[in-house]
Amino acid sequence: MSPYKIRVMTIDDHPLMMDGIASVINAEPDMQVVAQLTDGVEALEGYRQHRPDVTLMDIRMPQVNGLDAIEQIRAVFPGARIVVLTNSAGDMQAYRAFKAGAVGYLIKNLLRTELIDTIRIVHSGGRRVPPEIAQTLAQHVADDHITKRELEVLQGVAKGRSNKIIASELFISENTVKNHVKSILSKLGADDRTHAAMIALKRGFLEE
Repeated sequence: MSPYKIRVMTIDDHPLMMDGIASVINAEPDMQVVAQLTDGVEALEGYRQHRPDVTLMDIRMPQVNGLDAIEQIRAVFPGARIVVLTNSAGDMQAYRAFKAGAVGYLIKNLLRTELIDTIRIVHSGGRRVPPEIAQTLAQHVADDHITKRELEVLQGVAKGRSNKIIASELFISENTVKNHVKSILSKLGADDRTHAAMIALKRGFLEE
């Protein structure tokens, strides 16, 4: 009788990436890829159909992003073991992923060295967070929470828009925008608006 295999589902809109991941997983005697999906919109139905032991989920996808897909799956299947795959080492993106219900966070340039161990760890009930991200999460998450409104202002700042234009788009006063910008600079430890936008991109508050 063949040994039990860890059943893995991948969700990524890059075919070459998925094929590469599948070849690595299927080469392991105790693992197999049971489904390959190309967008988060397929995630819940795919999970329901295949019931994988571990799901590998890309964050950035064209219709439904990975974070929303994780929330959809976990709302119906709270025991789902989902690992986020991303190009970003931003701690806030990791924070959102774990808040959505992920149990692992894997940066794509580490796939070759850490993918298999990560699958085994999360399948056995553990969590996997790269040490450098765990450290920055511990340093920042508790003390610099960006509110939803501040994030909206920050998105305008990152696009190079003036306070007046941001105020018009958000239907708030220009003075309110100024106060939000001041708060954002303080929370991010930024010297100016440009610096704030750079920090926000690096840490995953904003997508590039």
